Amino acid sequence: MTGETRIPGAVTIEHRLTVPLVHDGLGGDGSDETIEVFAREIADLDGRDRPFLVFLQGGPGFEAPRPGDASSPAWLGRALRDYRVLMLDQRGTGLSTPYAGPGPDAAADAARLTHFRADAIVADAEAFRQHLGVERWSVLGQSFGGFCALRYLSAAPDSLREAFFTGGLPPVGRPAEEVYATTYATMRLLDERYHRRFPGDRERLERLLGLCDEGVVLDPQGEPISRRLLRTIGNVLGKDGGAETLHYLLELDPRSAAFRHDVLGFLPFDGRNPLYSVVHESCYADGGTTRWAADRALPDDFAGDSLLLTGEHLYPWTFEETPGLRPYREVAGILAGQDWPRLYDAGVLSSIDLPCAAAVYYDDPFVDRVLSLETAELIPTMRPWITSEYLHSGLRASGEHVLDRLIALARGRVER
Repeated sequence: MTGETRIPGAVTIEHRLTVPLVHDGLGGDGSDETIEVFAREIADLDGRDRPFLVFLQGGPGFEAPRPGDASSPAWLGRALRDYRVLMLDQRGTGLSTPYAGPGPDAAADAARLTHFRADAIVADAEAFRQHLGVERWSVLGQSFGGFCALRYLSAAPDSLREAFFTGGLPPVGRPAEEVYATTYATMRLLDERYHRRFPGDRERLERLLGLCDEGVVLDPQGEPISRRLLRTIGNVLGKDGGAETLHYLLELDPRSAAFRHDVLGFLPFDGRNPLYSVVHESCYADGGTTRWAADRALPDDFAGDSLLLTGEHLYPWTFEETPGLRPYREVAGILAGQDWPRLYDAGVLSSIDLPCAAAVYYDDPFVDRVLSLETAELIPTMRPWITSEYLHSGLRASGEHVLDRLIALARGRVER
């Protein structure tokens, strides 16, 4: 633990903890390697004795937001009224020991990355709980962070007071290709809705994709962007305000420097955060192998020269056509064939007796509503809030309202 730092209206304390790369019970191979995991505690000046709320970030592969800067979350003020917040930099991210990138031995690198899923992240959180002397604490999981929170409920429910989920209540026991099939169905809906709202953009998109076929649409490094890679810009349609930002991108001249600069921020997998790309599909594996599930689940109307935009879908060719991801191609291929252990225990979940609440977004193309509600039915104390007010990024768009609603639901102060 390091000293306190004051920010407007709050105090932060930094915590660093050395943990095993491979926790007991998570496939240890006798290695005694350790890594460091970082967490930042945030409290109101008069709230240092409040119970802890642990924030589990979306991703995978992203560090927690930083309080007080441009990424400071909108929900933090609401949280600090009831809690101290612990922002965990998940292993491999932020100030935790970084993911070093591919080495000369792809198989060894892939074996190491098998310990960067939700099960290991929860084991790290448990190590922090014990280190800080906390008997029970609450968790808030956004998107992939919700996958981690469900793992927490499965693996260590006695360590939790409450569990909150926002756009992140994952399916239990479903093969990854079934999960991806639902996300394509929602993307089809969002594509159609987008073109109804901006009917002139269909022609713009068709022209843009034609220029991709000619090889004249370039990224900032001067590499051509293929039609199928460009279509992954549909990822933004799942986020609040995404339709508008996509419309403004399509207004630009595809050959311009402005377009080359802006389009990079629309591609979900662009090499700037390789950990997100390399371990992404594995986070959907509640047992079994993924075997490039998004590619295998691709519907016919999304294939070939389709104008339909795709979303957070990873393909084998992503690692060939994205310059920053080419060094990771072999590692990603090995992980696609990995036989993964189960993350969730339906038997444990069916006996949960602690307060739980989940924001389930009606047209979420990242975490399917129907599958989320199927999981909610497993947990006797789960109170889902099904809403079309937000897309996947409701916690970011209106975090104070979303978190306040979840707290009230979990405590029985409002109905669903």
